[in-house]
Amino acid sequence: QVQLVESGGGLVQPGGSLRLSCAASGSIFAIDDMGWYRQAPGREREQVATITHGGSTNYADSVKGRFTISRDNAKNTVYLQMNSLKPEDTAVYYCNAYINYGSYWGQGTQVTVSS
Repeated sequence: QVQLVESGGGLVQPGGSLRLSCAASGSIFAIDDMGWYRQAPGREREQVATITHGGSTNYADSVKGRFTISRDNAKNTVYLQMNSLKPEDTAVYYCNAYINYGSYWGQGTQVTVSS
């Protein structure tokens, strides 16, 4: 059974930083694209950033220049460094990964940006 476990969420003031981590575990023989999505109250889940196995990245316009996605293939882990956080970044952040040719989601971690 494959599992994704996120960590690193919390409460931060506007302008602050947080780093999210998502580790995949279980019977894994291949991990392709990994990414981060978020869902704010009353809104649909949206893509934040994605990264291929080779390291090519893609970002939502709203986070370009502020967020950085990276991954450690040896650790089956993807990260999201979030800088210059804004109140509108407040949401539950979900990790997604294509593992063994199937799509898996983490349980989500809350990020709240507020003074």
